[in-house]
Amino acid sequence: MTAQFPIPGLPTPPGADSLVDKGDESPRRRRRPSREELLEGLNEPQREAVVHEGTPLLVVAGAGSGKTRVLTRRIAWLISERDAHPGSILAITFTNKAAAEMRERVSELVGNRARIMWVSTFHSACVRILRKEIDKFGFKSSFTIYDAADSKRLMTLVCRDLDLDPKQYPPRSILNWVSNAKNELQDHEDASKDAKNGLEEKYAAAYTLYQERLRQANALDFDDLLMMTVHLFRAFPEVRETWRRRFRHVLVDEYQDTNHAQYALIHELCADSLEDPLGLSDGAGTSGGERIPPAELMVVGDADQSIYAFRGANIRNILDFEQDFPSAETILLEQNYRSTQTILTAANAVISRNDGRKPKNLWTDSGAGERIVGYVADNEHDEARFIAEEIDKLGDEGGTRPSDVAVFYRTNAQSRVFEEIFIRVGMAYKVVGGVRFYERREVRDALAYLRVLVNPDDQVSLRRILNTPKRGIGERAEACIEGLAQRDRITFWEALQKAEDAPGVASRSLNAIRGFVELIEQLQSMVDAGERADVILEQALTRSGYLKELEDSEDPQDETRVENLAELVAVAREFADDPQAGPSADPADVPDDGPPPGLRDFLERVALVADSDQIPDAPDGESAPGVVTLMTLHTAKGLEFPVVFLTGLEDGVFPHLRSLGDKPELEEERRLAYVGVTRARERLYISRAIVRSAWGAPSHNPASRFIDELPIDLVDWRRTADDQAVWSRQTYSLPQSSQRRGSLTFGTSAARADASKKASAARDIPNLDPGDRVNHDTFGLGTVVALEGMGDNSVASIDFGSEGVKRLLLRYAPVEKL
Repeated sequence: MTAQFPIPGLPTPPGADSLVDKGDESPRRRRRPSREELLEGLNEPQREAVVHEGTPLLVVAGAGSGKTRVLTRRIAWLISERDAHPGSILAITFTNKAAAEMRERVSELVGNRARIMWVSTFHSACVRILRKEIDKFGFKSSFTIYDAADSKRLMTLVCRDLDLDPKQYPPRSILNWVSNAKNELQDHEDASKDAKNGLEEKYAAAYTLYQERLRQANALDFDDLLMMTVHLFRAFPEVRETWRRRFRHVLVDEYQDTNHAQYALIHELCADSLEDPLGLSDGAGTSGGERIPPAELMVVGDADQSIYAFRGANIRNILDFEQDFPSAETILLEQNYRSTQTILTAANAVISRNDGRKPKNLWTDSGAGERIVGYVADNEHDEARFIAEEIDKLGDEGGTRPSDVAVFYRTNAQSRVFEEIFIRVGMAYKVVGGVRFYERREVRDALAYLRVLVNPDDQVSLRRILNTPKRGIGERAEACIEGLAQRDRITFWEALQKAEDAPGVASRSLNAIRGFVELIEQLQSMVDAGERADVILEQALTRSGYLKELEDSEDPQDETRVENLAELVAVAREFADDPQAGPSADPADVPDDGPPPGLRDFLERVALVADSDQIPDAPDGESAPGVVTLMTLHTAKGLEFPVVFLTGLEDGVFPHLRSLGDKPELEEERRLAYVGVTRARERLYISRAIVRSAWGAPSHNPASRFIDELPIDLVDWRRTADDQAVWSRQTYSLPQSSQRRGSLTFGTSAARADASKKASAARDIPNLDPGDRVNHDTFGLGTVVALEGMGDNSVASIDFGSEGVKRLLLRYAPVEKL
């Protein structure tokens, strides 16, 4: 199935006029590699995959089994030994970086001819096809591609035009629904027909108008690229046949991560019969003239590493490959070139518990290597402390550099404790695939609320939260308030308090501003009353509606944001319980007596971690120590490190809580564990905590079931649950030879009581009437102006003379009736 251009009897494929191999014209033309050179260093299954001809081929490539080498050598083999024209080869990868690496490796083997190949991601290949063919759908070839931010802005405008309340119908949620529909190849018409309830009907209406606006703008969003290419091939069979004629060799990497649209695209190009029971074609292709025989297809993947179901990946695509292509052959790559046998045996044992998988047993000839090290920590701080200490010890005793080490965790929120411990000990690190904990948007939003409570003159923080979450205070209203502040030479906060004096403020915005001012004043009364930082934070997140908006969202990223806020509450509660255990605490800064630390103290500690202790990456070079890598397990896919710490191995953490009652999700979590274990080359550490904070309250999670699935003789437990010490304060110093700065004291405080018990006891609410005289601990003498609410929600407006009128929540306010 090789291809030469032009093909006799068939029209020239698109772009064929550019398929001149400039490298072949050079007098210093690169020597064609020999068969022996192309197959050098390959094991027998790898060789079989490289030289395979004819039928579709599934290469089941276990972790670290050299699949990239197989792909690149096969492409070189097609060009050099089977005389395939480079322009007839389509190789699909999942990242632009992987595509560039593959193109470079093939070029090293066969020379500049490789530049004519199509080596790209699915989306990049679709863009190139659509640039030539999209006029058939009425678009111009110069169409714009909208990124996520562009799409969100457009959907926000669409929702406004449809009078959809953004609180009830968040644009982000609608976009997520539309994206899922497009990945299932449902256009707006199909989505409208299939709407099952009022909510879906609203979403479908937004989808329809959204697509109309995209067409008017001659634009496509990211999901359109795949959907429209598949629809193009189905609607215009002659176009499909042209591209089937063009691509005679199709190779797909990471096939286990394909979604339905990507799966359909491969079928359109490579299926022998498009009139199949899977419904991937309407059969219109039979009218497109002589049917071109299917391209030679090779897919490479590993069902055991399918971990992206939340992105729409369908593991059935690889599991059912032999059913979809009945003549297909399968080759297993089981020899591993990355890890020790101990690590591979552990990975094999864990993944063997999943049902319906192709049996596969990874092995290596590089020896058993070190045993896995296990550690059961008292809490998450003890876990992070152990890891920091162990990294330091590995450097001192074995020459391990920080850049050789990776710390994996299940969710982004878990990075926070590692960041704080590493900052304290001066260990350079980087967070991959995410931002540092205190730089995350939701964390910065929450801290902005707290900063405003202690300093309402902080205009940056105040403006950040003024319409966050959206409460109807738009840019025009904000500009009116700013104008009032400048005119009267008052602060922005003071202008908000007298917003009715601002010229041009709409009545709707004025009501929203009054509600915001009331919210802030009520929360300030908790600060004035000396309430704990964690309680104030929880109240701010709840009363502002910020937390509810995230919890009601269907966007998977918002679930992560809720977890990050829960972690922030845990930080605040930890600080309130024990200031020495707080973020970046220095025991010398904590007085033995005096008032308990308040919100201002907490914000000061957080600022020390968030702003002044950013550690730059070390310079590149063989002798440079580099930095420790922190990342989620999903981000770790495709990477490898000499030393890996796999943390948080507790049921409810990893595997994730939502998977415990769902077998398919639990099996995906197990595949995630398999991915994590097989990232380690030489040393693997596993750890868990007896107690882990969730919303600041202690969560006692049992050991992860994945720990029980490891062969017991492979794990050297440095500390077990039976060794857990009675809760006590623990002090340790890093070795002198480490050259880290200083010795540190780490507190492990007693198990926390339930969150609701942490709030200060409510004061007796005084029985007040307008005109009553009162005394406030801070503001002094005042006169009651007005009263609102009842019981615990009683609010008094009190005129304190030079201090102005204050609205105080009476159950917290230190007010005494005279």
